[in-house]
Amino acid sequence: MTFISELQQAFQSQANDVFAEQMSDYMLKKFPFYGIKAPLRRSISKPIIEKHKLEIRDTVRTLTFDLYDIPQREMHMVAIELFEKQLRKSYKKEDIILIEKLITTNSWWDSVDFVAKQILGKYLLLYKEEIPTIMLQFSNSKNLWLQRSSIIFQLGYKEKTDEALLFKQCLIHKESDEFFIQKAIGWALREYGKVNPKAVLDFVNKNTLKPLSKREAIRRLI
Repeated sequence: MTFISELQQAFQSQANDVFAEQMSDYMLKKFPFYGIKAPLRRSISKPIIEKHKLEIRDTVRTLTFDLYDIPQREMHMVAIELFEKQLRKSYKKEDIILIEKLITTNSWWDSVDFVAKQILGKYLLLYKEEIPTIMLQFSNSKNLWLQRSSIIFQLGYKEKTDEALLFKQCLIHKESDEFFIQKAIGWALREYGKVNPKAVLDFVNKNTLKPLSKREAIRRLI
């Protein structure tokens, strides 16, 4: 039995219709669910991942998207967590093509935020020379999830944050009417504010941001 078939069988055996409906409603019915919450999902997955570790290691780049082709959201989350765990120290430069596909496929805030921070962010720490090209491409895209990723990919960078780049990305998108972009600006600034609160307050005071972005940015600074 392959990794995917065994995982599907295990998830189906633990499916919960009540939770599935609740989880689908929470995600505005974007995806069907088995009804398996994250802690249980990881508990079920762990021994199956261990059993198939060689298959996963050797095929993770294609396996990820095979998982992505399955409708249930739990499979998508397994996919991105496997991708991150397997490749975090061994990204190839061309993996940006796959990372972009992860952002733009089955897109919603839960998957995009994980990919932006845990995958794109770590990829760009390895390939810093690619940042200008990728930021230009993502920022100019009409895909709001690529735009959001260009704003939040430095979450978790802390002292390594490129302040000028962060502020630039916020300014590029500051007029957006998209909720997820306004929220991203506020979130990114708020996180950087934990490292450099003065710089964030100065930035917010000197620039006109959407009310949501401003409110989120300074929520813990005043």
